[in-house]
Amino acid sequence: MYSEKVMDHFSNPRNVGEIPDADGVGTVGNPKCGDIMKMYLKIENDVITDVKFKTFGCGAAVATSSMATELVKGKTIEEAMKITNKAVAEALDGLPPVKMHCSNLAEEAIKAAITDYRRKKGLTEESSSCDVCCRRCEDVHHHLDEEE
Repeated sequence: MYSEKVMDHFSNPRNVGEIPDADGVGTVGNPKCGDIMKMYLKIENDVITDVKFKTFGCGAAVATSSMATELVKGKTIEEAMKITNKAVAEALDGLPPVKMHCSNLAEEAIKAAITDYRRKKGLTEESSSCDVCCRRCEDVHHHLDEEE
């Protein structure tokens, strides 16, 4: 059902954790399945120098989060913004159709963290990172903000 790469990234996820002084943080969630991803970016001269994630969800959610961090590390912001859910799934040698939504969350988490970075730097108009994912995760953001 799952590729060896998916199983490897689930069993040995890369870049797990958080960056306390992150330049950008993005949180996204899927209310249908309950998966929540939080991505932290450290950015220097428009290059992502460090990335960490925390994910609550299934094995595919953990694997796609892990792979997404590997794909963005060392990339410019513009390059990272072009990473799609399809690229994440392909890098994992595919996902079952019922788990493709996990790769969507991984793409959205990258974009939400970059949007947060741009907002903090005054590079975009004031808005919530939820704008990136069509406000599907608004309740997740509210819930997580209350916990912190």
